[in-house]
Amino acid sequence: MNSFSLPLILLLSLSLGRAVAADGQLRFNEDVRPLLSKKCIACHGPDADKGRKGDLRLDIPDGDQGAYRVLDGVQAIKPGDLANSEVWQRIIADDPDDIMPPPEKKSHIKPLTSEEKDVLKRWIEQGAEYEDFWAFVPPRQHELPEVSLSDWSGDPIDRFALAKMEEKGLSPSERADRRSLIRRVSLDLTGLPPTLDEVDAFLHDESADAYEKLVDRLLGQASYGEHMAKYWLDLVRFADTNGAHHDHFRDLTPYRDWVIRSFNENLSYDEFVKYQVAGDLYENPTTDQLIASGFNRLHIIIDVGTALPEESFTKNVIDRVSAVGTAFMGLTLQCAVCHDHKYDPISQKDFFSMYAFFNNFDGEPETGRRGTPDFKKGLQPPYILVGTPEQKARLAELELSISASSGEVRSSLEAERQALQNSMRGAMVMKEREDPRPSHVLIRGAYDNPGEIVPRDTPSFLPPLKKDDHVDRMDLAEWLVDPVNPLSARVAVNRFWQQFFGVGIVKTSEDFGAQGEWPSHPELLDHLALEFVESGWDIKSLVRSIVLSETYQQRSEAPREAFVSDPENRMLARGSRFRLDSEVIRDQVLAVSGLLNPAMYGHSVKFPQPEGLWKIVTMPSSFPRNFEPAKEDEVYRRSVYSFWKRGLPPPQMTIFDAPNRDACIARRERTNTPLQALVMMNETEYFAAAKHLARGVMEKENMAEDLKVSLLYETMTSRPPSDTEKERLLSALAKFRALYQDDPGSAAAMFPNTPAAGESAAWTMLVHSLMNLDTFKNRE
Repeated sequence: MNSFSLPLILLLSLSLGRAVAADGQLRFNEDVRPLLSKKCIACHGPDADKGRKGDLRLDIPDGDQGAYRVLDGVQAIKPGDLANSEVWQRIIADDPDDIMPPPEKKSHIKPLTSEEKDVLKRWIEQGAEYEDFWAFVPPRQHELPEVSLSDWSGDPIDRFALAKMEEKGLSPSERADRRSLIRRVSLDLTGLPPTLDEVDAFLHDESADAYEKLVDRLLGQASYGEHMAKYWLDLVRFADTNGAHHDHFRDLTPYRDWVIRSFNENLSYDEFVKYQVAGDLYENPTTDQLIASGFNRLHIIIDVGTALPEESFTKNVIDRVSAVGTAFMGLTLQCAVCHDHKYDPISQKDFFSMYAFFNNFDGEPETGRRGTPDFKKGLQPPYILVGTPEQKARLAELELSISASSGEVRSSLEAERQALQNSMRGAMVMKEREDPRPSHVLIRGAYDNPGEIVPRDTPSFLPPLKKDDHVDRMDLAEWLVDPVNPLSARVAVNRFWQQFFGVGIVKTSEDFGAQGEWPSHPELLDHLALEFVESGWDIKSLVRSIVLSETYQQRSEAPREAFVSDPENRMLARGSRFRLDSEVIRDQVLAVSGLLNPAMYGHSVKFPQPEGLWKIVTMPSSFPRNFEPAKEDEVYRRSVYSFWKRGLPPPQMTIFDAPNRDACIARRERTNTPLQALVMMNETEYFAAAKHLARGVMEKENMAEDLKVSLLYETMTSRPPSDTEKERLLSALAKFRALYQDDPGSAAAMFPNTPAAGESAAWTMLVHSLMNLDTFKNRE
């Protein structure tokens, strides 16, 4: 066995989702179900109307179509008996008409590998025992596992993580040094790097709870809410335009601002969910509750003339249901629009029973009327006006004065009221019709082919909805955060975990169904979910417990074989290392340069971009048609305030894998492309930031050049350079000086009418080079 055999075996086991027990006993959920889901369930699963073959289901054991059923004297799977299990005989058949899965020319499913056949063979031999699907049963409390390295930590997160490490023959890494820790946790909690003063204060704090105090300080910063909000905005597909065709402007920025405030004020997650699903249905809804209900208006809107109103309405409601499924349940509900779900026990009737909660919207057709004041403000009724306290007070005064006035005075007051309303932002909100609209199963998902009428209800395989005489979205919202619901807490804590480790305990954070991945640490996931609910759905408490764990604080350096065997760090035997998100990269550039504008909230900002990009995707009738970039210090606002045009989102963001926000995205992919390097080297904002930082360092006249270089490096990376790094930086600076001495025209073009332009250009290029370092663009 060569030196890489053990890591490669571990890699194979991770890729197959297997964690076979030491005694060789297979578990259905962990070892067998993923295999069946990949190779068998498309033809032998829940979908009765389209695709199920031979009246056989392999996702369940019992019933007249279950895996144990006997038909014409033949048993599909006979526990412990390969010879009399027809499924096994079809797997090992030679005849292409008998073999399962069918050959590739007859099916899109690839044949079973020899390893996969061996898993099924051993499972049948061991008794072919089925288990309820892990995600559809309530989380349960697990005893803390026994571990060998018991003095590492007594924290439950660490005990569960360590038990898995030891099961795989791994051990934890030592704690990261303090500079790495403060940079890591600052970027993870606020999306911004620490300042030099903050680093220095942490390094000199010798108290036992220094790190704990650092975490609490970061959780209390306003930038925490701005950073946390961006993940949620991905999830709910927040954008500033309708998308599709005309892609007209619409203003839902009060919703974005509410999300930021909710994270900063630590609104409990159950209330956070309820406000969004049904904020308009509270007895006396607050402004925040109404704004939050705008979640239901975040879908793409199809403009007039591109689809019939009935079709557009149906697509909007389907999108609302899909968003709830992804955001709060971690399920692909939308797969059951046209037929029963092929992999999960979600029937088409289940989908349209959920649809019934969201098809009762009371308002104007969501296409807007071009040329009206509402249209120009990006509003489609119903909406509420959102303004400063002073604006609201004056508006109330005007309403009273108008009602008591007449003639010219009344006309003057009405004109003032109109002007004031025009200056205030509007929250597109949800509003129910008084008379419920009936809901039908749509045959094959066609809007114009209704079938049976269905009541408002939740998927039948999950705990039942508590019903009374009147069932509405508030009942659904309460059901979503009911502790008996097995999905909501797990899905939420998994996404928060994903933020801090780069990958969730369930990697497929958008899909907790049968096509999703088995959790790497199921007992830990259950523990976190139960603790989250018991804490009162306290988000900051959950985040705090994660970042205070020894698991989170490990150093990220590890031997090469550790990255080969576990490239995504699923076993948590080291600190996670991954490329920073697009917003964090941009905000870090602005922060270290001193240009970042900390102003919060308000209208979205059009950050500069190459001229003419909008013309590619903008129709002559689109509003706005022309891209007008922000000016002055608005250019340096945080990235969470980016104007997000669905037809062409901010290129600085999408090139670094931000989604276009057409659909709910629970996790971003991370790529490494030449375009990303070109953005870092050529983006005008980044170059302006490099100039500004270089100028600040150059102006330190009483500082030696090597100290200036060290200051520059530490400002950007949170650590001083090594002697070798310092020598390279000084050498690079000298080469840049020589370059601009030989080419003064380039320096003058970079710094027109500036004395010593060559010196400024040399320092600027040094800063610019540091911005392109791997350590600057990556977490760690």
